[in-house]
Amino acid sequence: MKKIKEYKHPFVILIVFETVAVTLWLTKNNLFYLFNFSYIGLSVSLGIFLFIRKYKHARRIVQLLVGLYMLVYLGLICHENMQIEGFWYYLFTGVFEAATIHYAVAKIFGPLIFGRGWCGYACWTAMILDFLPYKVPAQSGRKLGWIRYITFAASLLFVSALFLAKVGNLERIMFRAFIAGNLAYYGTGIILAFVFKDNRAFCKYICPITVFLKPMSYFSLIRVKCNKDLCINCGKCKRVCPMNVDVTDNSRNRKNGTECILCMECVKNCPKNAL
Repeated sequence: MKKIKEYKHPFVILIVFETVAVTLWLTKNNLFYLFNFSYIGLSVSLGIFLFIRKYKHARRIVQLLVGLYMLVYLGLICHENMQIEGFWYYLFTGVFEAATIHYAVAKIFGPLIFGRGWCGYACWTAMILDFLPYKVPAQSGRKLGWIRYITFAASLLFVSALFLAKVGNLERIMFRAFIAGNLAYYGTGIILAFVFKDNRAFCKYICPITVFLKPMSYFSLIRVKCNKDLCINCGKCKRVCPMNVDVTDNSRNRKNGTECILCMECVKNCPKNAL
């Protein structure tokens, strides 16, 4: 029974994704959704399973499986703009597919269950940034989070302007925006990582997606919690956290609580298994 309970998280995640996959397949009459969400669900569940088995590269495997699939197959091969501009584009055209479904599942309603798990396991931008040398930030978070609202508004204004101007060949423009956007994200993310000595500086200050993710992840069902009876207040969990989260505080209002990407570095490094 204890073993079964130990593996409940990968099972729950797989069930959630399979439910979405089958529902969209049947309602949209498109086999792609069954493949898409089954593949992502299996990849994430595999990573969580490997983590439970204490395989140190578990999360990195999921990042590569999902991130490369989204970036290369969906983005570059299928010409789907899965960035936030693609979300606005499909939203304005009134089409509930591609980026709108992706955002609804992974970035708007999904975080009510798995918080900012997207950032830790599936984001193709963070997939590259996590290979940089500054895995543990040199200092605690800076007060630059307001920049994300500017990039969020800029993406909305960009797509709105295209529709208001009745520009033609919007699909081609969206694909080019996907290429340009990714290059800008990678370039900015790498520069910020070296300037702030923090691989995740882009995620903390620039990424517009966090405008959706942060408020929803506040209510997340899956959270890292601390067993106060085992905790010795050594502070190691705070020192290894890439997002400067105080995981020793179990309240919803804990410091940087909505920044948690469920990377589990705190859990792996806790000397008393208190997390």
